[in-house]
This record gives sequence, structure tokens and C-alpha cells, in this order.
Amino acid sequence: MDEMEFPTPDVPVESVEPVELKAAIDAGEPVTLLDARMPNEYAEWRIGGEAVESINVPYYEFLDEEIDESVLEEVPDDRPVTALCAKGGASEYVAGALVERGYEVDHLEEGMNGWAAIYEAVEISRYDGAGTVLQYQRPSSGCLGYLVYDDDEAAVIDPLRAFTDRYLADAAELGVELTYAIDTHVHADHLSGVRELAAEGVEGVIPRASADRGATYADEMTLAEDGDVFAVGDVDIEVVSTPGHTTDMTSYLIDGSLLATGDGLFVESVARPDLEEGDEGAPEAARQLHESLHERVLTLPGDTLVGGAHYSDAADPAADGTYTATIGELAAEMDALSMDEEAFVELILSDMPPRPANYETIIPTNLGQNVVEDDEEAFTLELGPNNCAASQDALTGD
Repeated sequence: MDEMEFPTPDVPVESVEPVELKAAIDAGEPVTLLDARMPNEYAEWRIGGEAVESINVPYYEFLDEEIDESVLEEVPDDRPVTALCAKGGASEYVAGALVERGYEVDHLEEGMNGWAAIYEAVEISRYDGAGTVLQYQRPSSGCLGYLVYDDDEAAVIDPLRAFTDRYLADAAELGVELTYAIDTHVHADHLSGVRELAAEGVEGVIPRASADRGATYADEMTLAEDGDVFAVGDVDIEVVSTPGHTTDMTSYLIDGSLLATGDGLFVESVARPDLEEGDEGAPEAARQLHESLHERVLTLPGDTLVGGAHYSDAADPAADGTYTATIGELAAEMDALSMDEEAFVELILSDMPPRPANYETIIPTNLGQNVVEDDEEAFTLELGPNNCAASQDALTGD
């Protein structure tokens, strides 16, 4: 049964907006979620949090007029519950069935699709270069991006296609012109917004190595090479080649204060090395990653901030709410950064998580070799965890 086919409940059902739910979770309020999606969907991707209790009871268990007593016993009756599903139709029906039986249940507006539409901008307070840097955060997938602005100019690093209008609107609100849209590499977990922004008159920038990987639109882009500098007002954005996660993985040093590392280094992990050449090429990519980390990243001053393109549930935000940490902090906390090459390669190859959902479609789409014209289809491709990092196990000294 498609969610749009569910009948309207016979009783009023309150709904909660995704941003309201996130605010409650961020505030540490106790939240009980009844996830009505299929068990395999729930196992792959769900809403979590320190004070979140999540229960999976598929919607079909509530379709019969007489719901089995064992099903009802799984739903708490001593506190509020929020039902959710993929798009909001099934959860509204489930919530209605429970409200009729005396439960205090509302449902998440637009379901997990609504959750995936949350995109927040947080200023990085420890950044001490010229201008201002905001970190964009997408909690549904852990995607991170950066807006750098100074005087009347701005640049966005690792923009998402789904939020093209957001970047332009934010720039307009700040009174600046979005002059650059910059990618760190060919992403495997989400569709890049660089080409969409370029179509709006923004200068698109991709690593030259992305052209070498076969990016079909390279002639329409500015190709970034190691040592190049892009000026945004008085801010210098320096190109730092850091291959390993992919051959085109490139970091950008923002005014000597913040290194946007893409998928090379995160605040809780390092990159996985198998998304370009698969298992066969992973060992060599891991060795290249070790070299990049030790010769290009760890050689920077210890107070240089690191901001990756993703964060996971294992990541703790800094005091300002951003997922950033200094190189000194990461070097002290992450065992992987002090290992020799052999131990490092063995560690990150030993227990890699599942590859990102739909990566075999997303990579060629980001290369321009595959076309996804429908925005809803593009949005759906990205749903789920990013899984661009190596496994958390043994990476830190905790």
C-alpha cells in the first residue's frame, strides 16, 4: 500500500514539524519515536539521539480493525509518542489508530523526507581568519558544507544539489554575492550542487583530478590545482591536494585557520579508501591517505581547525555546535593518526561499514556520466547514512 493511499484517520491527529522534533532532541528532551517503516529501512537509517527511544513497528501491523494486543503492548501508553514513516501518510494513519485507542500520539510531518530536508547553518566561532565561516549541517545524513564570506563576496564548499536555492538565498540575506561554488571531490553519497549553482552564474570549481576521473563538465568549471588560491574578499582559500579517499580528494585551507577536508579526515574518523577503485584498489588508496594525512594535514599548525564534509553519530560537536576540531586535538585523540603506514592500512581495511546507499548511481551522476533530471528522484537517491568514513572501531583512544 502506497502511503498516499492511506485513509484519513477518523480522529484528529496532531503533527510535529521536523525542525520542532530536532529542537527537542537537541535540547535533550525525552523523545519516544514509533517508526512505522519496514524493518530493513529502519535498520539502515533512523533518527537517534541521547534521549531518544526509538521503536520499530511496521505500519501493516495497524491495518486490521482489531489490532493485535501484542502490537499495542509495544507502544508506550504512559508518555507522548511521535509516529513517523517515509513521507508522512502511513504515520498519520498509525497515529490515528492509536489515538482512537487512547494513546497520546502525534506524527512527524512529511516523515523521514521532512527530516532529510533540515539544513542548518552554524557559525564556527573558533575560526580566526578574515571574514566569517558558517558550517551547513544536514542531520539526516551528516553532510557538512561551508559558507565563507567577507566584504561583498562568498564561496560555498561542498554544496548539495537539494539546497541550491538555500545558498543563493543565504548569500542574498547576508548582502554578499556568491562568487564560488567549490567541490572537494566527486562525492559518493549525495548529488553535488556545483553545476546547478554554476547555471545561476556562480563560478564552479572542481579539482583538476576530478576532470582526470572523467567529469564530463570539466570544461565549464575552473579546475583547482595544489597551491592555487581563491580570494573571497580578504579571505584566501588555498588548494591542498589530499588524495586517499579518492584520487581527486582535495582540501581547502581557509585563511590559514580552517582546513575543509572533504571526506579525507573527520572529527571522529578518517576516510574510507574503497569508493573509487573498490576493494582491489583500497590498499593503495589507504597508503595514499596515510601520506596525505602525515605530509599535508598533520604538518599544519596544531591550532588549525579541521572541518570535514560529514559527521556521524559518534561525533561530538564543539562548544559552538559545529563539527570541528583542531589538528592538535585530533592528533591527540585519534590513534589512527599516530600509526605507521602498515598499521594504518591494516586498521582501516579491517572493518569498513557498508558503502553509501546508491553510490553506484551517485558517483557517475556527479561525474556527469549519468543524468538525474527529476529533483524528487535526486532527493530520494541521497536518503540514508553517508558511510564515507572508515569504521569507528579502534580509530580513537577511547
